[in-house]
Amino acid sequence: MSDSFVLIHGAWHGGWCWRRVARLLREAGHEVFTPTLTGFGERAHLLSADIGPDTLVQDVVGVLESEELTDVVLVGHSFGAIVALAVAERAPERVRRVVLLDGLVVEVGQTAFDGLPPESAAARRAAAEATGDVAFPPPAGAAFGLAEPEDIAWVDRRLTPHPVRTYAEPFPLRAPLGGGRPVTYIACTDPAYPAVHSAHAIARREGWEFRELAAGHDAMISAPGATADLLTS
Repeated sequence: MSDSFVLIHGAWHGGWCWRRVARLLREAGHEVFTPTLTGFGERAHLLSADIGPDTLVQDVVGVLESEELTDVVLVGHSFGAIVALAVAERAPERVRRVVLLDGLVVEVGQTAFDGLPPESAAARRAAAEATGDVAFPPPAGAAFGLAEPEDIAWVDRRLTPHPVRTYAEPFPLRAPLGGGRPVTYIACTDPAYPAVHSAHAIARREGWEFRELAAGHDAMISAPGATADLLTS
């Protein structure tokens, strides 16, 4: 059966990070969209202090509406998980299932900063202050569980600063998370990524399908075949 996938990238990344997984899904006959959110990747020239949660949600809702997509498998990686959950809340009639790939998940009313370990949140806030609270810079590519030097160099060349308002303000979420759509959480375990650790407990509490993938946080780069297999299963 052919599916429509909309793949949402995480912090500092862009639609480019899904290249390998998107190719495999398309080769298997699926329709795939990999939008880059405002201010990231090839849209980094649009970075401003005005980019907030609603901007990113509308980026993806705009794809669903403009492409007239329905019955979509909506995939959010890392920070993109919060975007995916908010999109499912905004346009549930267009979404069949939400898949969160090692995603950051927060309680209703919380910000993305609230979902991070306190020391990580403090470091990102401090880094944003140096830009006038516009954005915080990316870490090195090795921080995302990548082992191959070529992969790390590829990611390092493409990472861009992340607009701070999208971490400092809550996304429009309501209980139950996911807009009433079925949710699958895929936890990357090799190695574990500390910034999403609290999300695992939330995923289990919500009663979502919970699966594990023996790959690092950027599994769509380091383990595209296994990631694509899980998304289509």
